[in-house]
Amino acid sequence: MRTQRAPLTRPPETATFDKRPEAVADARDLTRAFVAGLSPAVEERKASSIELVVSELVTNVVRHARGTLCSLRLQARKDVVTVAVSDADPRPPRERTPDLMGNTGGFGWPMVRRLARVVTVTLDASSKTIRAELAR
Repeated sequence: MRTQRAPLTRPPETATFDKRPEAVADARDLTRAFVAGLSPAVEERKASSIELVVSELVTNVVRHARGTLCSLRLQARKDVVTVAVSDADPRPPRERTPDLMGNTGGFGWPMVRRLARVVTVTLDASSKTIRAELAR
């Protein structure tokens, strides 16, 4: 049996970025504007979590993925915002022990999984998409 999903509360927002450090700030700005345009308004704590998940996923693309592009899709339903980040690297995210000295990271992927209600990774022969559903 398939569950009916709530309708979108606004059209999805999509963007493609060159895989460069500035893409992280660009993705955050787009996300901030998208969330600010939602009605009813998203409480600040939840809006910050959505922005943080986007920032971490795009940072992971910039730091670890193959290819030259990253795409972001944001969509909102009554009680959830879905973030989807895609890149041209078919390798799944790799769990790493966080570096408490701050040299190599390892905090982003566990943080994404803690903040999101649901995280899915879809792989094909030449790319991956990570979707995170967050409460709004």
